[in-house]
Amino acid sequence: MQHPEASPWVGLRRSAVTAAVCCAVFAMPLAAQVTTTPPPPRPDTVQLLTPIGVTVRHRDTTRTDTTHPPLMQRLTLPAIASVTAAQAARTVNAVDAEDAVKYLPSTFLRKRNFGDNQATIESRVWGVGSSARTLVFADGVPLTALIANNNTIGAPRWGLVSPNEIARIDVMYGPFSAAYAGNSMGEVMEITTRFPTRLEGGIEQTAAAQTFSLYGTDQTFGTSQTAGYLGDRLGRLSFWLSGNYQNSQSQPLSYVTSTSFPSGTAGGFAAQNKLGATANILGAGGLLHTGMTNLTGKVAYDLTPSLRATYTAGYWDNSSTSDAATYLTGAGAPTFASQSGFASGTNVLSEQHLAQSLSLRTDTHRDWDVEVVGSIYNFEHDRQNSPSAATADTTFNAAGKIAVLDGTGWRTLDVKGSWHAGGDSAIHTVSAGVHSDYYDLYNPTYNTLDWHGDATTTVATEGDGKTQTLAAWIQDRWRIRPDLALTVGGRLENWRAFDGLNVNGSTRVVQPFVSDNRFSPKGILAWTASPQWSFTGSVGKAYRFATASELYQLVSTGTTFTSPAPNLKPDDDLSTELRAARTTGRVRTQLSLFQDDVHDAIISQFLPLVPGSSTLYSYLSNVDHVRARGAELVLGTTDLGVPDLDINASATWVDARVLAISGQASAGATPGSDVGKRLPQIPEWRGDINAIYHPGNRWSLSLAGRYSGPLYTTLDNSDVNPNTYQGFSSWLVFDTRLTWRFGAHWTPSLGVDNLLDRKYFFFHPFPQRTFVGGLKYAF
Repeated sequence: MQHPEASPWVGLRRSAVTAAVCCAVFAMPLAAQVTTTPPPPRPDTVQLLTPIGVTVRHRDTTRTDTTHPPLMQRLTLPAIASVTAAQAARTVNAVDAEDAVKYLPSTFLRKRNFGDNQATIESRVWGVGSSARTLVFADGVPLTALIANNNTIGAPRWGLVSPNEIARIDVMYGPFSAAYAGNSMGEVMEITTRFPTRLEGGIEQTAAAQTFSLYGTDQTFGTSQTAGYLGDRLGRLSFWLSGNYQNSQSQPLSYVTSTSFPSGTAGGFAAQNKLGATANILGAGGLLHTGMTNLTGKVAYDLTPSLRATYTAGYWDNSSTSDAATYLTGAGAPTFASQSGFASGTNVLSEQHLAQSLSLRTDTHRDWDVEVVGSIYNFEHDRQNSPSAATADTTFNAAGKIAVLDGTGWRTLDVKGSWHAGGDSAIHTVSAGVHSDYYDLYNPTYNTLDWHGDATTTVATEGDGKTQTLAAWIQDRWRIRPDLALTVGGRLENWRAFDGLNVNGSTRVVQPFVSDNRFSPKGILAWTASPQWSFTGSVGKAYRFATASELYQLVSTGTTFTSPAPNLKPDDDLSTELRAARTTGRVRTQLSLFQDDVHDAIISQFLPLVPGSSTLYSYLSNVDHVRARGAELVLGTTDLGVPDLDINASATWVDARVLAISGQASAGATPGSDVGKRLPQIPEWRGDINAIYHPGNRWSLSLAGRYSGPLYTTLDNSDVNPNTYQGFSSWLVFDTRLTWRFGAHWTPSLGVDNLLDRKYFFFHPFPQRTFVGGLKYAF
């Protein structure tokens, strides 16, 4: 066996050699095909179902075409849902890049406030706490942070993409492509950005105001953002520069709770937690004031008419303060009453992250193509300072903690090649590739005598560790006959976790080295029965390996403590789907029946730190057997009954159950009582609808609604009081947006999110009625 400390570098050298060999193999036929003039256009090499909500046009073979995804993506991602930039601009009150996915079928974006750096995705079979069960890419570069599987550092790095550079977003539901890791068991989201063909630029000013009233907080919270971009094409060279600065204030993201009201105080609100236990509301925490800067630059150079090199760099700076506000008074004055929850909801955060990527892509319009994408993401500086205790007035003791993530980061490399002789008439389209990733978590929390400063004393807790995956995959799309195609493939993965270290006070534990090898077969059978009807059957095996955070992180977040689990087995998923689509005139309909059958599902649970405590601890374990099965109906219309009126809607029903459970996951419940209960964080019903009226090209008006039904957050379904802090409510919210383009350059917009002012919780209290206005100048 290789030495655990040396083997990461050995693995990386091995993957680099493999990548070089693959590049050489694919480059040989490419070298013979290089010409001094672009080759004649030819049809796409694969056929996809018409995506819901996208108008399909004839392909433009220039490099700026965004009607279709990039070549290698079309060959490896059987997308079934898409949204274009134009459609999102008419529908969504977009401030951040992630807002564009807001109305994709069976997709919920957990975004607590503008500028939220913890915006995760709920797929149709996994909840918002499963960030590592969804893959998000921008031009093939991973935005998903597979360092964790949670709502904190595991959230996708959306800030690396400017809203103005998004061309389209395509989604695959389920692990049905061998080109993607087992983290695709939820969904894969590929964001395609654009490059300019001429000099263009713009500047946009956005302002938002949220009116929030809950418990003792009745206040308006504002957001201001200034964004700009500039791009051009100069011969073979293209460039894009974009940046934005956002100054935002959030509603309370947490509350200070207690089983009793402090002696000698007045105020506060009697309440219960999600389990029905007393959890009186003493005050608000998590009142974020954030100053966030995103800078992105990318340069592309056409080495030949069919080979492009692209370098992208992104810088993210986030400085925020989280404050607490008390609802209590003592002797006629506001007081924290020495309640530790006020300290938990207070912190100062400073983060600077740097991302870089380099890609080589061909689009030869011939028989062979190749794509190489490498990326590096570094937490250059990431520190959160927080006090340890509150005083009897409204201040804090000087002592506190400093949580550090400096040095955390990851590196990825993907090499893909394809052989697709004959275009649409090809009998076989073969794709293959290799993948390497390396994730490094470094997360000590230090004690400090002055939480406002940088000096530290001793280590309070620490959770460090590394993971690495090496993979090779291949798949073949076999055109059996013109109306019938079979895609089969497989992915072989070697995963390892090492250098695990946990420290808690004077206790120091070196975690064991672990490794695993798994093979994941895939298959898709697609039948185009007629110009109106198409049918697809898909099956895929997927193994989702634990992240470094799940294995090693030992942290406290607010009133929740998280303990590591260094011996987790991977999620073992068998996913199947049957899909029928019909297009008739101006109506598009799609029905999907799906099932995910998972053994050893890694699920997080929360229990009181001590009986009756409002302080929780989170632990992870493998649940023996769970299953989620359901149906999704998607409908899209264009100009049906009313000219220039588009309506898109979706409804999803899921029955997600625990089939077998043993061991630690049943802690706190009668043995066996969890069997048959619903899986945490997955609602039975959800849906969305949006209507867009856009006469001509000058203005548009949209009205959209989103619904999520009741759900549980515990394996034993003991949530008896969901509409409270840390509970998950059912909710129905409506949004509206008006845009108007006047002149050649100006586009003002005005919208309202949560139009009916619905008050609901998704663990955190979510935004209430929010007014969003913007003015954009573009040339």
